[in-house]
Amino acid sequence: MRNLPPLDPADAPAKSRELLDEIIGRRGSVGDMVSTMAHSPALLQGYLDFSRAMKRAKLPRALSEKLSIAAQEWIGCGTCMAAHTAAGRAAGLSETDIALARQGTSTDSREAALLAFAIRVLAEPSSLTGDDVTALREHGWSDRVIAEVVGLVTLNMLTGAFNLVAGIQPGEARTR
Repeated sequence: MRNLPPLDPADAPAKSRELLDEIIGRRGSVGDMVSTMAHSPALLQGYLDFSRAMKRAKLPRALSEKLSIAAQEWIGCGTCMAAHTAAGRAAGLSETDIALARQGTSTDSREAALLAFAIRVLAEPSSLTGDDVTALREHGWSDRVIAEVVGLVTLNMLTGAFNLVAGIQPGEARTR
């Protein structure tokens, strides 16, 4: 059930209207989540800025999608899961890769360590210690990648939680 309706740009607060009009000008439409976030200009601006910033992360696309799939499995957002599963397939993930990512693991031990770390960032960040960061470094992950995983998990938490609160369900998405 929808809890928050999407907004047409004409019905959005002034700052949100500007942001929506800019997106429509570039892409032709905005997605359901973005038009629903338009209720809060601060949230919409923050999401757009954070999302753009995370697109500059150095994580390989396939690994980024594995991390997002693992996070969304834990968060429980079906809309985000569907989007990241499709993006993962487009990035070359196999059905086995996707199934393992949903379990927070991978056949590659380096990736498995990073996926497990990402889930802990999401589920129990206070349990993480310097030893956990050192273990990732020993697997060959750079400090930049470690930091970017925290950002990617945070972005997934934002989108997943928002979609769940708003009541956005897979398959019902509309573009404006």
